Amino acid sequence: MRVWRMSGLPEPLWNHELRDENGEYIATSDGYFVPAGLAWEIDSYDFHFGKQQYAATVARNARYAAAGIAVLQTLPSRLRTEPKRVAAELVAAHRAAEARMRRVA
Repeated sequence: MRVWRMSGLPEPLWNHELRDENGEYIATSDGYFVPAGLAWEIDSYDFHFGKQQYAATVARNARYAAAGIAVLQTLPSRLRTEPKRVAAELVAAHRAAEARMRRVA
């Protein structure tokens, strides 16, 4: 949350379950910026490195893409070692997602 606060962005929905218009499960994002349609995922090696975990992460990202949701993936270690850079990436991803939403609307 410290990195999010550094970004100056509005607060996302934390650990929010996302569903499509038919009620089908998409994912539970670590942070979801509703107006921008941006999911922020903090993806660690521990939970995403094994064969099955990696397959689940790829499937999750495919569901995001199919639903038109942009995703920014961040390694947890970077939250500690590169907080300013991660905050800048979050801001850039948020701007790009907002611009995309305006083009689609």
